[in-house]
Amino acid sequence: MHSGRRISHLPWAVIVPTALLLAIGLAGIARCDAMAETGGRFFSRQLVWVALASLTMVAIAVPPYQVVSRHGYWLYAVSIVLLVAVYQFPAVNGARRWIRIGPLGIQPSEFSKIAYIVALSRYLQDRDHVRRVCGVFMPAVLTLIPVVLILREPDLGTAIVFLPVLVLMLFSAGVPRRSLAALVGVGLLAMPVLWVQMSAEQRSRVTALFDQAGPGESAIGDGYQLRQAKQMIALGRVWGSFWLGPAVDDPAAYRLPEGQSDFIFCVIGERYGLAGLALVLGLYGWLVWRAARAGLATLDPFGRMLCFGVGALLGVQVLVNAGMSIGLLPVTGLSLPLVSYGGSGIVSQALAIGLLVNVALRPGYEIAHEPFCYARAKRRAWLTGFFRRRAAT
Repeated sequence: MHSGRRISHLPWAVIVPTALLLAIGLAGIARCDAMAETGGRFFSRQLVWVALASLTMVAIAVPPYQVVSRHGYWLYAVSIVLLVAVYQFPAVNGARRWIRIGPLGIQPSEFSKIAYIVALSRYLQDRDHVRRVCGVFMPAVLTLIPVVLILREPDLGTAIVFLPVLVLMLFSAGVPRRSLAALVGVGLLAMPVLWVQMSAEQRSRVTALFDQAGPGESAIGDGYQLRQAKQMIALGRVWGSFWLGPAVDDPAAYRLPEGQSDFIFCVIGERYGLAGLALVLGLYGWLVWRAARAGLATLDPFGRMLCFGVGALLGVQVLVNAGMSIGLLPVTGLSLPLVSYGGSGIVSQALAIGLLVNVALRPGYEIAHEPFCYARAKRRAWLTGFFRRRAAT
């Protein structure tokens, strides 16, 4: 495909919402710097990461995504090696999640989500046996390995993302409902085992969800975070402090631990009100919808599964982060895609969006063997028409 044609056919319906979310994230982080009086430290760092993420997005969108397909299992293997390597580095705040290279810290669990989606898409693209009950065994194994390693870091938020992404991708691949029901049933039966394996800190985050402090009541630990998070959204009212000014003059009311990362959703709510939160959720909903549309538009089964996987990842992360911010889900430390502060997170999410743009640029660019009836029918119709035209001439 000619480069000029690619530029003219860029999926702006994906690029524009992504750019808006990056800009909103920078504005929210700037607000965190102002409230914490950090002198713009987080904003300046995030600006560098946004620039790097933008370059990453462009770089991954240029070569045909089939290159990624050919190396899907290797990427998955490398991600597993990196997840094991984190245990060779000192713990930070009681967790082993980073690989330190001088002043730079890399969080392999963020990149493992993308490698997992690529590997699972590669497996599901041409495996007819996934339509049988026993066919979910290998996808379950591909999921279980990174989940166990990430839970041991410990990082509950990242680990729980893999499970709904697995179910949604299997559903998209045409796995029978009975197989999905069996998989979900096994997952529910394993919940007591997961609870036993969770650290005391992780358990306290779950129990804090059912013991939240009411208005005017004091709270400590995770309960304090939840109370401050909900209070920040309440202080934003409908239009936020950007238009209406601060709701109160008490600086303590605006203190929110990890506001620039885990609770950036609440900071945006304080700054731009419920209207701003509605805009953010609308942009995410549009991105997930465009991911599904791009998947349905392509005839390549790998590209289709890749789009569905990226859309599922975005949707699940947004729901979990927003849910914990308003006290409906436990505090898991899961970031808000493209908005929260953090280098590894925003670069890995840029990779996911870049892959989505890549597939959208090449619908039907390469048709491989696959189990999808629609694509098979389209190919059969094209071949029938081709030979009829040849016979007529």
